[in-house]
Amino acid sequence: MTTDERRALAAALQALADAKAEDPVLLDLTGLTTMTDYFLVAHGTNARQVHAMSRRVEEALREGCGLKPHHVEGAGPSQWILMDYGFVILHLFLEEKRGYYNLERIWMDAPRVTL
Repeated sequence: MTTDERRALAAALQALADAKAEDPVLLDLTGLTTMTDYFLVAHGTNARQVHAMSRRVEEALREGCGLKPHHVEGAGPSQWILMDYGFVILHLFLEEKRGYYNLERIWMDAPRVTL
């Protein structure tokens, strides 16, 4: 992990904390897939909160790190927002959708990262 990546991940985690995201988990996918190096997964209790989480992350990474997402999906219904920054893909869910898709189980071989 580069210093810039560490700084961006820390900024994203802080933005999620500021938006009161629940149970953020950072998974290290290095060596497990070529699509990205990390998944950052978190959930909110309602659609408004999930939207706020995505806005805060986007703002923090743009203003603090000069990063823009390559792609964002799911901003409409807000049951699952995916934000692709290349080296990290954020998955922001409603609580019940996170449990249903259970990315942590699918990627159980991925180590959890603590910054």
